[in-house]
Amino acid sequence: MNGRTVLERFPAGGPRGSWPAEEFAQARRLEGLPAEVVMDLATDMFLVVVHRGDAVGDAAA
Repeated sequence: MNGRTVLERFPAGGPRGSWPAEEFAQARRLEGLPAEVVMDLATDMFLVVVHRGDAVGDAAA
């Protein structure tokens, strides 16, 4: 994932009617972080990511 920082990972097979990755991303957006959810097909996980320049503490990365 070039240019992105992964904030959190969630299994794709979550409980029916539950969207934990979307809820986590929304909470980060409310904090001012432009988080988005992407699917990693290789691991079958939803990833909450921000673009590198937008991540908190990226200067240290």
